Amino acid sequence: VQLQASGGGLVQAGGSLRLSCTASGLRISNYHMGWFRQAPGKEREFVGVSRRSGSTAVLSDAVKGRFTISRENLKNTVYLRMNGLKPEDTAVYYCAASTSVMLSAPSYYGYWGQGTLVTVSS
Repeated sequence: VQLQASGGGLVQAGGSLRLSCTASGLRISNYHMGWFRQAPGKEREFVGVSRRSGSTAVLSDAVKGRFTISRENLKNTVYLRMNGLKPEDTAVYYCAASTSVMLSAPSYYGYWGQGTLVTVSS
């Protein structure tokens, strides 16, 4: 199983990025697909999750209203669209796959991508 995250980069505050996470070795239609981030010196933080049911994505309060999550099951890919980026959004962003109902807990995700760095300059 491999989750390949891409799309990170350097962006100015207020800008936008779209991260992609393409899976191989598993079908994302069978999994809740989560996004997490980890800033230097901080713990990994839940960003949001696209549930396998296809129902409305769950987003953390820190990003609600600015970020959206979508998925294309036929492409086996999940996306994190980030608008209105702030310097505090700077982190390595990870995608992960889970079958647990504990959607915001990293320990319940069995598969992880390698991460993609997002840097937001002020």
